[in-house]
Amino acid sequence: MTVTTTHLGYLVTGLCILTGMWLSVKAGKLTVAASVTAGIVGFLVLVGGGYAGLSLLVTFFVLGVLATRHQRANKAQVSGNEPDSEKRKASQVLANGGVAAMVGLISLLDPTHRSLYVLMMAASLSAATADTLSSELGTVYGKRFFNILHFRKEERGLDGVVSVEGTLLGLAGSTIIAGIYALFVGLDRGFLVIMITGTAGNLFDSVLGAALERKQLLHNDLVNLFTTLFAALLVLLFR
Repeated sequence: MTVTTTHLGYLVTGLCILTGMWLSVKAGKLTVAASVTAGIVGFLVLVGGGYAGLSLLVTFFVLGVLATRHQRANKAQVSGNEPDSEKRKASQVLANGGVAAMVGLISLLDPTHRSLYVLMMAASLSAATADTLSSELGTVYGKRFFNILHFRKEERGLDGVVSVEGTLLGLAGSTIIAGIYALFVGLDRGFLVIMITGTAGNLFDSVLGAALERKQLLHNDLVNLFTTLFAALLVLLFR
């Protein structure tokens, strides 16, 4: 078999993914199991969505790490708990990136609709990014907090509680993901679709948090998984 430039590029990228897996474990960002899971997710996103898909995934990961680290001590003081560990588990990786990986696999099996699947990947990661930034940074910069179901004031940090500032920060996260998408695909209606579905997914996450997670009917990882799936499927309404 002739080795093409594309094959060589994917080989180099694969080595970069392996290096990133190792560095994530060494830096304490991921457990070993989470690192392996992230590697599989990254591979499926790469083969199904190309460099655009992988760039979206990396952007989510970097923004998530930065948002989680930002004022950790302050966030812990607000919640009254010890600072959460930055080390992510395999279930958390799947909760945020599993839908993108699944869509990547579908894209690999159905390459004729690849552009649609890349948009669905972007939407799922837009929702994951918006949720992470709104929860991690909204807790720090939010002024007034409301239960999303009835809009009565509640304490920050509770499941399903939102703030205007947190929602806008989430929108900023969706916009960044939309911008990365536009760098590869071009500035088209997909930019707005990613912003809309990412923000809708973030709000959907809050609804699930208030209605189900708070009652311990859903675990946070499942809430995140359903959030990213909701955003990805929402893309189909814009076809």
